[in-house]
Amino acid sequence: MAKTCTSIQKSLGWCQGTPELPGVKRRIYFIAKSFIVGFPQLPRDELGRSTSAVLVGDFVLMADATWKYIDILPDKSQLTSEAQGELPSQTQLNKLVAVHPGVGKEASAAAAYINNTDNVFVVEDMKGNYRVLGNDKWTTKATVAQDLGQGATGTTSTTINVEATDEVPAPFYVGKLDTEDGEIDCATGDTQP
Repeated sequence: MAKTCTSIQKSLGWCQGTPELPGVKRRIYFIAKSFIVGFPQLPRDELGRSTSAVLVGDFVLMADATWKYIDILPDKSQLTSEAQGELPSQTQLNKLVAVHPGVGKEASAAAAYINNTDNVFVVEDMKGNYRVLGNDKWTTKATVAQDLGQGATGTTSTTINVEATDEVPAPFYVGKLDTEDGEIDCATGDTQP
C-alpha cells in the first residue's frame, strides 16, 4: 500500500508594522549534557516530521544539578541559524556568539570547561522567548577566545562561540530552567527562588 503524505506546510504571514526586536538579552544559561537525564523534544507527526519549533517537555537534571549563567554584552552578541547538508537530510546549524566583557581568572577558567564539554545553551531573545542550542542527538561545539584589548582605548572580551546542529533554527523552550538563582518559567519569564 502506498504511503499517503499529507502536507505540514502552513502560510507564513506578517502584519506590516509589527516590531521584530533584534538581539539577545544579557544573560545566557548553560549546562553540561552529562547532567541532563531527560531532554524536551520537538513534536512529530506519524511520519516523524517535526511539526513545530517549540520543544515539548522540560529538561530533567540530575539531583543537585543547576543551569549556570554567563552575563554577556547584548550589543556584541548574536544568535544565527543556517541550513546545512543536502535534501532529504538537511538540518540547521545554530550559532551563538556570546561576548562576556571580563578576562579575569574566572573568565579564563571558563574556557577549560566550555571548550571541552558538550553543553546545552539557552538564550533569551528580546521578545522574551527562550531559544535552545544543543540537544540529545548531536554534539554541541563551543570554543572560547580572549582579547585583553589594545592600548588605552581598546576593550577586553571573552568570546564564546557555539555551534549546534538541530532540525529547526534554535528551538523555542517553554519549560522550566532550574538555575542556581531559582527556577525560571520560560513560558512566562517568571523566576521562583
